[in-house]
Amino acid sequence: MSVEVDLLVQEAKESIEAAQNYRSELQQRLQGLNQARKQVRGSSSQARETLRRHFSELQAAATQLLTERLAALLAEVDAVEADSVRPLDECQSIIEHGVGQADELLRDGEAALRCGLGEKEDKLGSFTKKAMHIQLDSLPEIPALVDVPSVSAQLDESLLALLRERVSRHGSVSSHPPVQIEELQERPGSILVRWCKVDEDFLAAEYRLQYRRSGSRGSQYEDAYIGRDCEFLVLHLDPHTDYLFKVCARGEARTEWSAWSTPQTGVTTLAALEWSPGSEGYVLSSRRNMALRNDSAPSRCPAIYSNTPSYFCGQTLTFKISAAGQVDRRDSLGVCVDSRKGAESLQRDQAVCISTNGAVFVNGKEMTNQLPAISLGSAVTFDMEVVSMFPVSSGGQNGGSFKLRVTIGSGNREVVFDWLLDQAVDCLFFGCSFVHSGWKVLVY
Repeated sequence: MSVEVDLLVQEAKESIEAAQNYRSELQQRLQGLNQARKQVRGSSSQARETLRRHFSELQAAATQLLTERLAALLAEVDAVEADSVRPLDECQSIIEHGVGQADELLRDGEAALRCGLGEKEDKLGSFTKKAMHIQLDSLPEIPALVDVPSVSAQLDESLLALLRERVSRHGSVSSHPPVQIEELQERPGSILVRWCKVDEDFLAAEYRLQYRRSGSRGSQYEDAYIGRDCEFLVLHLDPHTDYLFKVCARGEARTEWSAWSTPQTGVTTLAALEWSPGSEGYVLSSRRNMALRNDSAPSRCPAIYSNTPSYFCGQTLTFKISAAGQVDRRDSLGVCVDSRKGAESLQRDQAVCISTNGAVFVNGKEMTNQLPAISLGSAVTFDMEVVSMFPVSSGGQNGGSFKLRVTIGSGNREVVFDWLLDQAVDCLFFGCSFVHSGWKVLVY
């Protein structure tokens, strides 16, 4: 085979490979288009169902309200009519009784006049006495028409116009929600959800975040957060389980929520952080992520650690102060290489920590930089990354030094420093210690 043929074969193979790659890329784009079409059609179908259901419920509720109001007004008419007719009926009874007496008196008078001369005197005397007893000159009064109720109904004709105007503005259809989820960041036993506005003209007063298990039949979305922040850490999630998250917003001076963002799937592969059970001086919550300092060891400053070295570099470790006690400079929150059962504080070697007064300690030595004092509601974060691992010579033998860059944040400030260890570590313990009771610390 000549060189020219070999070149042609090589070019043909390259062209075939390029065509295969091209076809694969086009197929992926077709899949993307199918997903986009599915989202458009699925969301449109859901929007139609939502509109039909809402207006059907609204129509039924409006009909019921109008029916109830009509019944109440008719009942008022019935009550006015009954109260007004009752005295008229009583007056009519009196008049009818008088008419009956007058008829009877007329018959008696005519009979007395027609009787014979022998009976006429007695009949006429009896008639005269009866006429005087009836008091023919006394007539009952009847009310004037102006004093009698004339029932009428007053209706506000503007209600229909007002209703028409409100209905014409009720509800809206949008093709894009004003807010979308921007990032889902896994944390131990939790996921940090961040979102942002995509409609700059929408003035958001607050946001609403919901989540649910993905693929779980019958699982309903539940509220995780309502507020003004654009991020929230959803706690108590099972590792290796998919969760769906969505967010919406409410505008200034509005009561209704906007359309929901496109649901995003998040998962954490990290087990939830837990305190070690059975630690002297501390009571744990049922999930073991919250430790409460009690009075069982008031004369000591006992330390409590994680049940395993479960903090890995690259993660963000957060201590949230849920309750506060009296402050002492020996208090500590931080991470360490080992969990020394006899140690009463993390202000020691092989550990970095912050005290409740804001002092930062590295291997037991206090730094010059200081953070704000810790109090109820404070959140202290630890972030670490490996800087370098380089050999050093000690006594003619090669050893190793491990450098971690540590960032500790509290309030709106943070300190950054390098932490030098004599051995490489891929995971660390976290811990805390308090002199006084009443401190409650949530870790995540």
